[in-house]
Amino acid sequence: MSSVSAYYNGKTVLITGATGFMGKVLVEKLLRSSPEVKAVYILVRPKAGQSMQERVANMLKCKVFDRVREDCPNFHEKIKPINAELTQPKLAISAEDEEELLTRVNVVFHCAATVRFDEPLKHALQLNVMGTQRLLELARQMRNLEAFIHISTAYANCIRKCIEEIIYPPPAEPQKLFDLVEWLDESIIQDITPKLLGEWPNTYTYTKALSEYLIQQEKGNLNIAIIRPSIVGASWHEPFPGWIDNFNGTSGIFIAAGKGILRTVIANNEAVADMIPVDVAINLTLAAGWYTAVHRPKNLLVYNCTTGGINPFFWGEMGQYVMSTFKRNPLEQAFRTPNAHMTSSYLINQYWITVSHKAPAILYDLYMRLTGRKPRMMKIINRLHKSMTLLQYFSTQSWSWSSDNMNMLMTHLNTEDKKLYNFDVRQLHWSEYIESYCIGAKKYLLNEDMAGIPAAKQHLRKLRNIRYAFNTTLLVIIWRIFIARSQMARNIWYFVVSLCYKQKNPLPPTAAGTYCTRLHAHLFNFN
Repeated sequence: MSSVSAYYNGKTVLITGATGFMGKVLVEKLLRSSPEVKAVYILVRPKAGQSMQERVANMLKCKVFDRVREDCPNFHEKIKPINAELTQPKLAISAEDEEELLTRVNVVFHCAATVRFDEPLKHALQLNVMGTQRLLELARQMRNLEAFIHISTAYANCIRKCIEEIIYPPPAEPQKLFDLVEWLDESIIQDITPKLLGEWPNTYTYTKALSEYLIQQEKGNLNIAIIRPSIVGASWHEPFPGWIDNFNGTSGIFIAAGKGILRTVIANNEAVADMIPVDVAINLTLAAGWYTAVHRPKNLLVYNCTTGGINPFFWGEMGQYVMSTFKRNPLEQAFRTPNAHMTSSYLINQYWITVSHKAPAILYDLYMRLTGRKPRMMKIINRLHKSMTLLQYFSTQSWSWSSDNMNMLMTHLNTEDKKLYNFDVRQLHWSEYIESYCIGAKKYLLNEDMAGIPAAKQHLRKLRNIRYAFNTTLLVIIWRIFIARSQMARNIWYFVVSLCYKQKNPLPPTAAGTYCTRLHAHLFNFN
């Protein structure tokens, strides 16, 4: 019997960020592996013109819940949405809802965060750091709370090459930053952001480092654990292989490469691409929640949820696997045949961006205008370049993470737990996983049917033939221009044509010798 699964049965759980990528997988796994869980409260705010109820309804329609929907058709009855806003005082929760949470919640999973690398500093601070502070304040008042699990990132301390499972000194004092952004104008904050960030590459990693320190300082008597996943990718096994629901990070890059839009990526082929499947991160999170509540460690435990030190995988390998997968399982209506390559040279990358990205995009948009349609390719290219620029910091270097706590936790799991909450990344075969990831992006992000692969392959053959015809025509035009200007080029051309003619109409030996002598004299007569 699973000890972890049994623990959550009968418990009341609070989850923030439940409508996000990791949050959905967490809710699904919790409901499926512990069907007797008492209730799952989720904090949700109105967004993009949708009310809280509409967002929750859309979330529950998501394909990720198909398995639990089959096992328990009424699973949605256990999900209790609470209208809340992490950036507002006291989370903007009503007095009635607050009292309900304070008396019932046993475990808190804090997944909510803005994961945009280019988020304005003020908003990133308000959500990632101040929001965590407000949730901690609420958690300290909960009468039956047994564990508080915070989802951070393995790159929170990316200015260090070797990262231990400890809380490092913060880049700044959180309270001083809160006071600063409170009275400074937005434009001024934007101007001083690079100075404030210092060595940190973006506001996401910066605010995550601040959050970890704040938790350590303000946790009080709470039993807390911090999970640090690296680059979170599509699911490995659960709820089914390759599930993904967003274009963030590597997902958008994979699709752009598969569509033939992306031709060059700046990356170090020998650098470790530390990617973690989302279901591995969630299995570790649930197991850590159980361990924190049942064993009550004396100190706050940090779990580096990474693969590089255990089962390393490199950016060069990733590029090869992605390209080979999309050639076998092409995307529909590709712009060009998939043929992206990686380089660590800035100059070479800029050359290919100009030749293979911008020039074709300009020509394509010109064609769209001439045919009365709205140009869009240059806009896509610009967005793609922005994403690659933000990812460049992580694709050109390697880090080393210790995983002692993750290994320790694994030893505390029984045989059934190790199967049900598998986070042993030594079992991960990267070629199979990347293929599953790419196919998942095709099925779940682009909503493409696998039955359309023969037509997609036919489209690629058509694009290949068009490319060959274009390249041949261009070569002939350039060669003809060169022949018109150069006597030597004309002589070489005549020689080649004559050889071809001779192969089709062989001459007698004597005539052939005379012919070659005359041809040689003609070819090298430069006067």
